[in-house]
Amino acid sequence: MLRAWLIRHGESESNAGTPSTVPGASPLTARGREQAERVAAALPEQPALIVTSPYLRAVQTAEPTVARFPDVRREEWPVQEFTYLGDLHDRLTTSEERWPYVVEYWNRADPHLAVGGAESFAGLIGRINDCIDRLTKQPTGPVAVFTHGIFMHAVAWVLLTDADPLDMRGFQNFSRGLVVDNGAVFELRFPDGAPPVLALGATW
Repeated sequence: MLRAWLIRHGESESNAGTPSTVPGASPLTARGREQAERVAAALPEQPALIVTSPYLRAVQTAEPTVARFPDVRREEWPVQEFTYLGDLHDRLTTSEERWPYVVEYWNRADPHLAVGGAESFAGLIGRINDCIDRLTKQPTGPVAVFTHGIFMHAVAWVLLTDADPLDMRGFQNFSRGLVVDNGAVFELRFPDGAPPVLALGATW
């Protein structure tokens, strides 16, 4: 049975409250690098494929795993974080300063809204379905996917609920009950002829 591990990146400087601009540029903190090392050491077997998002913090989190398994094929997929505050992407801000804009965005609950040319929620769900489809088509596994928190929440939302996937308020309520720490792992299983199964894992 094909399996995949969805792994949230280690703690980034943005997670730690350091101001940032471009969403994909925030590097890992020292703690994040330690978390990345723990993930690599805890992998129970060699993956058949290592996937990273294009964002620096995911790439850096994968580095110890790449070092442990240097011969494993590596690919970059669009499994990056959901970044929806396009008007702020060229401004140096902290997560605290971005919070009012975050609240305003989610309160509007418009799945097709793309602020400042950023991604819409519908776009995120499209990427989720694309990732699941790519994994389904892998000839062998396991596949280690280094990704991001909201992306992992959205995978769980799509696979574990029967709700309208574009129901943003429902997604928010669902997400409040699901903690995805830095370094946390979900396992996806793909039984032959059956829909994928999500096993919510613990932080390694």
